[in-house]
Amino acid sequence: MSAPLRILLVEDEEHLLEAIKLNLELEGYKVVTAVTGHDALRLAKQERFNLVILDVMLPGLDGFSVCESIRLHNTVVPILFLSAKNTAEDKVIGLKRGADDYLAKPFNLEEFLLRVQVLVRRGMNQDEKKELDENYRFGQNEVNFRTYEIKDKDGQRNTLTKKEIALLKLLIERKNEVVSREQILETVWGYDIYPSTRTVDNFILAFRKYFEKDPKNPEFFHSIRGVGYKFVHLH
Repeated sequence: MSAPLRILLVEDEEHLLEAIKLNLELEGYKVVTAVTGHDALRLAKQERFNLVILDVMLPGLDGFSVCESIRLHNTVVPILFLSAKNTAEDKVIGLKRGADDYLAKPFNLEEFLLRVQVLVRRGMNQDEKKELDENYRFGQNEVNFRTYEIKDKDGQRNTLTKKEIALLKLLIERKNEVVSREQILETVWGYDIYPSTRTVDNFILAFRKYFEKDPKNPEFFHSIRGVGYKFVHLH
């Protein structure tokens, strides 16, 4: 018999959490629950899931931030947002941060279970394929997000740390957008281990040494004074 499909359910309203959990279990899913964004992130990094169901409004780290952090280390697991706000703007934010679907509360149970089924199946199909965005090229540079290997401007190969790759991925995924220092610290480091903004500056300096022909006049990694950083790539 195959192992049950695993779902991470993140919801801080206890009665709703229990109701959703029960209905998913009746469908045969194994459900792991979390009530805070931090617990959700810890579980998402430690365990393997076939689907993540995320409430947007969570204590501490909100659902959008949790989704973005999960996407830095897992681009395949499907993510479904649940939200009390049924605005087009929120849907767009959710999908931009990497979610696959968005459902407004209160929702119809049958529709919810159908969407879960569709997303789980989609995730299993994707799992069988190689991750599409494993390699990224810009200028003479190349990054492999799976092996953490880079080829720099001189053709030299190096291996980056997990944190360096996470920051690089965040900036590349949000290319041509300014990403604030606060957002970088929340998404890459999380609130638990909060380094100084100087740490982020040092990472950017390291990226410039690797990837920029002239690190003092960067083409790709720009500092936006008082705000944060922007990865610029027009191709």
